[in-house]
Amino acid sequence: MHRFIYALARGMALLGGTALAALVLMTCVSILGRQANTLLHTDTVQALAPGFAAWALGTGIGPIFGDYEITEMGMAFALFCFLPLCQLTVGHARVDVFTAFLSARSNRILRLLIEIALTGALILIAWRLQVATSVRMGTGQTTYLLEWPVWWAYALSSIAAWAGVVVAVYIVWVRLLEVLRGQEIIGDGGEAEH
Repeated sequence: MHRFIYALARGMALLGGTALAALVLMTCVSILGRQANTLLHTDTVQALAPGFAAWALGTGIGPIFGDYEITEMGMAFALFCFLPLCQLTVGHARVDVFTAFLSARSNRILRLLIEIALTGALILIAWRLQVATSVRMGTGQTTYLLEWPVWWAYALSSIAAWAGVVVAVYIVWVRLLEVLRGQEIIGDGGEAEH
């Protein structure tokens, strides 16, 4: 079971990383295009090479149309893609100043309670994303510039959030086994010992 969960979490993280890398590349190209467009409109370039400037501007050099909308949608998706691996590897931020003095059993129980709360939050988020997808599909809402259906971003984020829920439920199960057996299976490092 752990192999499947790990493959799911890793696959989602790779998908999110690919989306994030594409967004970074698109942003760089858009910035370069915006700067080149500005440069080609300067009085100096217009005076020295008006034909070249007209030709280059005619090719459509400039920022990528709708880059802000694409970034907004892509970042939401990438964020939800990283949640499963973060959950599996215990990558969430934590402060263990007070728990360092607790017994191993108390820490296992506390980790179980925290995982249950986090799983509940993820279920709520995934459910609301699913509801929002349905609502956006029904209204036909689109983005302002690109006029892409808004529900696309909600649907992709919802799928990634449900993958996070699957991993979170698995982690709750592992934490419960840790409490019942009185031994570490994942512990704080995220690598299973079974």
